[in-house]
Amino acid sequence: MQTVFMSNGGGLTQVDEACDGAWINLINPSDDEIMATSERYGVDPDDLRAALDVEERSRVSPEEGYVLILVDVPTTEVRDGRAWYITIPLGIIMASTAIITVCLEKVPVLKEVMSGKVRDLRTSMKTRFTLQLLLRNAASYMNALHQMDKLIDKQERALRRSTRNEELIEMLELEKSLVYINTSLLGNQRVLERLVRTSAVKKYPEDDDLLQDTIVENEQAMEMAGIYSGILSGTMDAYASIIANNQNSIMKTLALITIVLSIPIMIFSAYGMNVNLDGMPLANSVWGFAVLIGISFIVAAVVVLIFIRKKWF
Repeated sequence: MQTVFMSNGGGLTQVDEACDGAWINLINPSDDEIMATSERYGVDPDDLRAALDVEERSRVSPEEGYVLILVDVPTTEVRDGRAWYITIPLGIIMASTAIITVCLEKVPVLKEVMSGKVRDLRTSMKTRFTLQLLLRNAASYMNALHQMDKLIDKQERALRRSTRNEELIEMLELEKSLVYINTSLLGNQRVLERLVRTSAVKKYPEDDDLLQDTIVENEQAMEMAGIYSGILSGTMDAYASIIANNQNSIMKTLALITIVLSIPIMIFSAYGMNVNLDGMPLANSVWGFAVLIGISFIVAAVVVLIFIRKKWF
Protein backbone atom coordinates (compact mmCIF):
# COMPACT_ATOMS: atom_id res chain seq x y z
CA MET A 1 0.00 0.00 0.00
CA GLN A 2 1.32 3.42 -0.97
CA THR A 3 0.46 6.73 0.67
CA VAL A 4 1.91 10.13 -0.19
CA PHE A 5 2.33 13.05 2.23
CA MET A 6 3.35 16.66 1.82
CA SER A 7 4.34 19.07 4.55
CA ASN A 8 1.82 21.75 5.37
CA GLY A 9 2.76 24.42 7.92
CA GLY A 10 4.86 22.03 9.97
CA GLY A 11 2.34 19.19 9.68
CA LEU A 12 1.55 16.60 7.03
CA THR A 13 -1.21 16.40 4.47
CA GLN A 14 -2.00 13.25 2.51
CA VAL A 15 -2.15 13.81 -1.24
CA ASP A 16 -3.36 11.61 -4.06
CA GLU A 17 -0.32 11.56 -6.32
CA ALA A 18 3.43 11.49 -5.81
CA CYS A 19 5.26 14.72 -6.52
CA ASP A 20 8.63 16.33 -5.90
CA GLY A 21 9.42 17.05 -2.26
CA ALA A 22 6.91 14.45 -1.01
CA TRP A 23 7.16 11.61 1.46
CA ILE A 24 6.32 8.28 -0.20
CA ASN A 25 5.30 5.72 2.41
CA LEU A 26 5.18 2.10 1.22
CA ILE A 27 3.63 -0.51 3.56
CA ASN A 28 4.15 -4.08 2.34
CA PRO A 29 4.14 -2.83 -1.26
CA SER A 30 3.21 -4.93 -4.24
CA ASP A 31 5.65 -5.59 -7.09
CA ASP A 32 3.81 -3.05 -9.25
CA GLU A 33 4.20 -0.34 -6.58
CA ILE A 34 7.89 -1.18 -6.17
CA MET A 35 8.56 -1.02 -9.91
CA ALA A 36 6.60 2.23 -10.32
CA THR A 37 8.52 3.88 -7.46
CA SER A 38 11.81 2.52 -8.79
CA GLU A 39 11.23 3.98 -12.26
CA ARG A 40 10.01 7.35 -11.01
CA TYR A 41 12.83 8.03 -8.52
CA GLY A 42 15.66 5.97 -9.98
CA VAL A 43 15.94 3.58 -7.04
CA ASP A 44 17.09 -0.02 -7.42
CA PRO A 45 14.09 -2.35 -6.78
CA ASP A 46 16.28 -4.57 -4.60
CA ASP A 47 16.92 -1.61 -2.29
CA LEU A 48 13.17 -1.03 -2.04
CA ARG A 49 12.66 -4.70 -1.18
CA ALA A 50 15.49 -4.75 1.40
CA ALA A 51 13.20 -3.59 4.23
CA LEU A 52 10.76 -6.41 3.46
CA ASP A 53 13.32 -8.99 4.63
CA VAL A 54 13.00 -9.35 8.42
CA GLU A 55 16.58 -10.65 8.59
CA GLU A 56 18.07 -7.60 6.86
CA ARG A 57 20.70 -5.85 8.98
CA SER A 58 20.77 -2.13 9.75
CA ARG A 59 23.09 -0.16 7.50
CA VAL A 60 23.73 3.00 5.47
CA SER A 61 24.28 2.38 1.75
CA PRO A 62 25.15 5.37 -0.46
CA GLU A 63 24.09 4.64 -4.03
CA GLU A 64 24.13 6.63 -7.26
CA GLY A 65 21.48 9.32 -6.90
CA TYR A 66 20.14 8.24 -3.47
CA VAL A 67 21.06 6.95 -0.02
CA LEU A 68 19.51 3.87 1.58
CA ILE A 69 19.22 3.84 5.39
CA LEU A 70 18.00 0.65 7.05
CA VAL A 71 17.10 0.65 10.76
CA ASP A 72 15.09 -1.66 12.99
CA VAL A 73 11.86 -0.40 14.54
CA PRO A 74 9.87 -1.91 17.42
CA THR A 75 6.47 -3.47 16.89
CA THR A 76 4.39 -6.26 18.42
CA GLU A 77 3.68 -9.85 17.44
CA VAL A 78 0.86 -11.98 18.84
CA ARG A 79 2.02 -15.36 20.18
CA ASP A 80 -0.26 -17.64 22.23
CA GLY A 81 -2.85 -14.91 22.55
CA ARG A 82 -0.37 -12.32 23.93
CA ALA A 83 1.36 -9.42 22.19
CA TRP A 84 5.16 -9.47 22.51
CA TYR A 85 7.68 -6.93 21.24
CA ILE A 86 9.80 -7.71 18.20
CA THR A 87 11.72 -5.55 15.72
CA ILE A 88 11.44 -5.33 11.93
CA PRO A 89 13.42 -3.32 9.35
CA LEU A 90 12.39 0.13 8.15
CA GLY A 91 13.94 1.40 4.95
CA ILE A 92 14.48 5.14 4.49
CA ILE A 93 15.55 6.18 0.98
CA MET A 94 16.70 9.74 0.46
CA ALA A 95 16.15 10.17 -3.28
CA SER A 96 16.97 13.30 -5.21
CA THR A 97 13.39 14.65 -5.27
CA ALA A 98 11.59 12.74 -2.51
CA ILE A 99 12.01 10.68 0.61
CA ILE A 100 10.74 7.10 0.57
CA THR A 101 10.04 4.78 3.49
CA VAL A 102 9.39 1.06 3.14
CA CYS A 103 8.19 -1.32 5.85
CA LEU A 104 6.31 -4.60 6.16
CA GLU A 105 3.61 -3.08 8.37
CA LYS A 106 2.41 0.24 9.73
CA VAL A 107 4.66 0.33 12.78
CA PRO A 108 3.97 2.70 15.72
CA VAL A 109 6.72 5.16 14.74
CA LEU A 110 5.15 5.68 11.30
CA LYS A 111 1.69 6.04 12.83
CA GLU A 112 2.97 8.77 15.14
CA VAL A 113 4.60 10.66 12.30
CA MET A 114 1.52 10.40 10.08
CA SER A 115 -0.80 11.46 12.91
CA GLY A 116 1.08 14.75 13.33
CA LYS A 117 2.68 14.04 16.72
CA VAL A 118 6.07 15.10 15.36
CA ARG A 119 6.28 18.88 15.03
CA ASP A 120 7.89 20.99 12.34
CA LEU A 121 8.05 18.32 9.66
CA ARG A 122 9.29 19.34 6.23
CA THR A 123 9.17 16.60 3.61
CA SER A 124 11.28 18.72 1.27
CA MET A 125 14.10 18.83 3.87
CA LYS A 126 15.09 15.20 3.50
CA THR A 127 17.98 15.14 5.99
CA ARG A 128 15.98 16.77 8.77
CA PHE A 129 12.94 14.61 8.06
CA THR A 130 15.13 11.49 8.28
CA LEU A 131 16.69 12.58 11.56
CA GLN A 132 13.28 13.40 13.02
CA LEU A 133 12.09 9.95 12.01
CA LEU A 134 15.16 8.32 13.60
CA LEU A 135 14.70 10.39 16.78
CA ARG A 136 11.07 9.31 17.01
CA ASN A 137 12.17 5.72 16.47
CA ALA A 138 14.58 5.93 19.43
CA ALA A 139 11.75 7.38 21.53
CA SER A 140 9.50 4.49 20.50
CA TYR A 141 12.12 2.06 21.85
CA MET A 142 12.05 3.94 25.16
CA ASN A 143 8.27 3.65 25.24
CA ALA A 144 8.43 -0.08 24.46
CA LEU A 145 10.96 -0.58 27.27
CA HIS A 146 8.72 1.27 29.74
CA GLN A 147 5.84 -1.04 28.79
CA MET A 148 8.08 -4.08 29.21
CA ASP A 149 9.14 -2.82 32.65
CA LYS A 150 5.48 -2.81 33.70
CA LEU A 151 5.08 -6.37 32.38
CA ILE A 152 8.17 -7.49 34.30
CA ASP A 153 6.75 -6.06 37.55
CA LYS A 154 3.42 -7.77 36.86
CA GLN A 155 5.07 -11.14 36.29
CA GLU A 156 7.19 -10.73 39.43
CA ARG A 157 4.03 -10.25 41.50
CA ALA A 158 2.47 -13.31 39.88
CA LEU A 159 5.57 -15.41 40.60
CA ARG A 160 5.39 -14.59 44.30
CA ARG A 161 1.97 -16.25 44.51
CA SER A 162 2.59 -19.22 42.21
CA THR A 163 4.88 -22.21 41.77
CA ARG A 164 3.74 -22.88 38.20
CA ASN A 165 5.88 -22.70 35.09
CA GLU A 166 3.53 -20.40 33.11
CA GLU A 167 4.88 -17.23 34.71
CA LEU A 168 8.47 -18.26 34.04
CA ILE A 169 7.59 -18.99 30.41
CA GLU A 170 6.13 -15.49 30.06
CA MET A 171 9.29 -14.06 31.62
CA LEU A 172 11.26 -16.02 29.01
CA GLU A 173 9.19 -14.37 26.27
CA LEU A 174 10.00 -10.97 27.78
CA GLU A 175 13.69 -11.87 27.82
CA LYS A 176 13.46 -12.85 24.16
CA SER A 177 11.89 -9.48 23.34
CA LEU A 178 14.70 -7.71 25.19
CA VAL A 179 17.27 -9.63 23.14
CA TYR A 180 15.58 -8.43 19.93
CA ILE A 181 15.52 -4.85 21.19
CA ASN A 182 19.14 -4.92 22.41
CA THR A 183 20.39 -6.26 19.10
CA SER A 184 18.35 -3.78 17.07
CA LEU A 185 19.44 -0.80 19.16
CA LEU A 186 23.07 -1.77 18.68
CA GLY A 187 22.60 -1.93 14.90
CA ASN A 188 20.77 1.41 14.90
CA GLN A 189 23.61 2.98 16.89
CA ARG A 190 26.07 1.92 14.20
CA VAL A 191 23.83 3.54 11.59
CA LEU A 192 23.75 6.82 13.55
CA GLU A 193 27.53 6.78 13.96
CA ARG A 194 27.88 6.18 10.23
CA LEU A 195 25.60 9.15 9.54
CA VAL A 196 27.94 11.36 11.58
CA ARG A 197 30.95 10.32 9.46
CA THR A 198 29.47 9.89 5.99
CA SER A 199 29.41 12.69 3.47
CA ALA A 200 26.78 10.96 1.33
CA VAL A 201 24.03 12.44 3.52
CA LYS A 202 24.07 16.21 3.22
CA LYS A 203 24.01 17.68 6.72
CA TYR A 204 23.30 21.25 7.67
CA PRO A 205 24.54 23.07 10.79
CA GLU A 206 21.03 23.31 12.26
CA ASP A 207 20.68 19.52 11.99
CA ASP A 208 23.73 18.72 14.14
CA ASP A 209 21.82 19.10 17.42
CA LEU A 210 19.04 16.88 16.10
CA LEU A 211 21.53 14.16 15.14
CA GLN A 212 23.23 14.36 18.55
CA ASP A 213 19.84 14.18 20.31
CA THR A 214 19.03 11.07 18.30
CA ILE A 215 22.33 9.43 19.26
CA VAL A 216 21.85 10.28 22.95
CA GLU A 217 18.27 8.98 22.92
CA ASN A 218 19.37 5.73 21.29
CA GLU A 219 22.22 5.32 23.81
CA GLN A 220 19.76 5.82 26.68
CA ALA A 221 17.50 3.16 25.20
CA MET A 222 20.49 0.80 24.94
CA GLU A 223 21.42 1.39 28.59
CA MET A 224 17.83 0.90 29.73
CA ALA A 225 17.49 -2.32 27.70
CA GLY A 226 20.72 -3.63 29.24
CA ILE A 227 19.50 -2.84 32.76
CA TYR A 228 16.13 -4.49 32.20
CA SER A 229 17.78 -7.51 30.62
CA GLY A 230 20.04 -7.96 33.67
CA ILE A 231 17.14 -7.51 36.09
CA LEU A 232 14.98 -9.97 34.19
CA SER A 233 17.73 -12.58 33.96
CA GLY A 234 18.47 -12.32 37.70
CA THR A 235 14.76 -12.45 38.55
CA MET A 236 14.23 -15.57 36.46
CA ASP A 237 17.18 -17.33 38.10
CA ALA A 238 15.99 -16.33 41.60
CA TYR A 239 12.40 -17.44 41.07
CA ALA A 240 13.45 -20.64 39.34
CA SER A 241 15.40 -21.46 42.51
CA ILE A 242 12.42 -20.47 44.68
CA ILE A 243 10.07 -22.69 42.70
CA ALA A 244 12.51 -25.61 42.95
CA ASN A 245 12.87 -24.99 46.70
CA ASN A 246 9.09 -24.89 47.14
CA GLN A 247 8.75 -28.15 45.28
CA ASN A 248 11.43 -29.73 47.51
CA SER A 249 9.56 -28.49 50.59
CA ILE A 250 6.34 -30.03 49.32
CA MET A 251 8.07 -33.35 48.64
CA LYS A 252 9.66 -33.30 52.11
CA THR A 253 6.28 -32.64 53.75
CA LEU A 254 4.69 -35.49 51.84
CA ALA A 255 7.56 -37.81 52.81
CA LEU A 256 7.14 -36.91 56.52
CA ILE A 257 3.38 -37.49 56.35
CA THR A 258 4.07 -40.87 54.76
CA ILE A 259 6.46 -41.78 57.61
CA VAL A 260 3.91 -40.75 60.26
CA LEU A 261 1.11 -42.71 58.59
CA SER A 262 3.30 -45.78 58.11
CA ILE A 263 3.44 -46.38 61.92
CA PRO A 264 -0.29 -47.19 62.42
CA ILE A 265 -0.32 -48.92 59.05
CA MET A 266 2.43 -51.31 60.23
CA ILE A 267 0.50 -52.11 63.45
CA PHE A 268 -2.80 -52.60 61.63
CA SER A 269 -1.10 -54.76 59.02
CA ALA A 270 0.33 -57.03 61.72
CA TYR A 271 -3.11 -57.52 63.27
CA GLY A 272 -4.63 -58.08 59.88
CA MET A 273 -2.55 -61.20 59.24
CA ASN A 274 -4.23 -64.60 59.44
CA VAL A 275 -2.41 -66.00 62.54
CA ASN A 276 -3.31 -67.71 65.79
CA LEU A 277 -5.08 -65.27 68.10
CA ASP A 278 -3.26 -66.71 71.14
CA GLY A 279 -0.03 -65.18 69.87
CA MET A 280 -1.44 -61.66 69.32
CA PRO A 281 -1.40 -59.25 72.30
CA LEU A 282 -4.84 -57.95 73.31
CA ALA A 283 -6.45 -60.12 70.67
CA ASN A 284 -8.91 -61.63 73.16
CA SER A 285 -9.55 -58.39 75.06
CA VAL A 286 -12.79 -56.45 74.73
CA TRP A 287 -10.76 -53.22 74.74
CA GLY A 288 -8.03 -54.57 72.46
CA PHE A 289 -9.13 -52.68 69.33
CA ALA A 290 -9.45 -49.34 71.12
CA VAL A 291 -6.12 -49.81 72.90
CA LEU A 292 -4.31 -50.57 69.62
CA ILE A 293 -5.86 -47.53 67.96
CA GLY A 294 -4.76 -45.36 70.87
CA ILE A 295 -1.24 -46.76 70.89
CA SER A 296 -0.93 -46.19 67.16
CA PHE A 297 -1.98 -42.57 67.38
CA ILE A 298 0.18 -41.91 70.43
CA VAL A 299 3.27 -43.28 68.67
CA ALA A 300 2.41 -41.26 65.55
CA ALA A 301 1.97 -38.11 67.67
CA VAL A 302 5.36 -38.68 69.31
CA VAL A 303 7.00 -38.97 65.89
CA VAL A 304 5.28 -35.74 64.79
CA LEU A 305 6.59 -33.94 67.89
CA ILE A 306 10.12 -35.19 67.15
CA PHE A 307 9.87 -33.85 63.58
CA ILE A 308 8.57 -30.51 64.87
CA ARG A 309 11.44 -30.19 67.37
CA LYS A 310 13.87 -30.84 64.54
CA LYS A 311 12.00 -28.18 62.47
CA TRP A 312 11.32 -30.63 59.71
CA PHE A 313 7.69 -29.60 59.58
